[in-house]
Amino acid sequence: AMLEPERIASLSLVSTAPRLVNTGFVENLRQRINLFIPKAIDVQIAEIKVRLFSEAWLNIPDMFGNFPTNGDRFAAQEIKKRQDAEGFTRKGFMCQAIAAGWHHKSPKQLKQIGDTVGRERIQVLHGTIDNMLTIPHGIMLADELGGEESGLKKVIFEGKGHVLMMEEKLEFDKLITQIVEKTERM
Repeated sequence: AMLEPERIASLSLVSTAPRLVNTGFVENLRQRINLFIPKAIDVQIAEIKVRLFSEAWLNIPDMFGNFPTNGDRFAAQEIKKRQDAEGFTRKGFMCQAIAAGWHHKSPKQLKQIGDTVGRERIQVLHGTIDNMLTIPHGIMLADELGGEESGLKKVIFEGKGHVLMMEEKLEFDKLITQIVEKTERM
């Protein structure tokens, strides 16, 4: 959106932030380093589940019926992913961790994105119990893009975590479809 905003037909910003605030540099660094400390796979998966999903969603029956709970299905997917030595590399994981931890968009840059993409083409989606990027980050992102009064759509998912496309699959799919259809008509 910063590099070629005129090519953006619609922009859905999901569980993201313009920059990290409130945790401070030392806390952010501690969290990032903790990702690389070797742990047993069951401990790693348990920690990831808590960071990504609401406890309520993890504990309900698997939405596809193949596992006892959504949490069990996620654990199986995570193990399968880690067995893919070509697709899940340590280098790729490290690059993603660095990018997530230290990216930064200023209020001026966000205003520029809103101005050039068009706020009516942008939606910000965030869960209230996102343990990766807390709700103030999503609100800050929406506000600095121009806020709802500017035409931007902000959707806050009460009691949901970081991975909205799994926790709120039907509603998430509907919102993506709606903005794509809306911008196709523009």
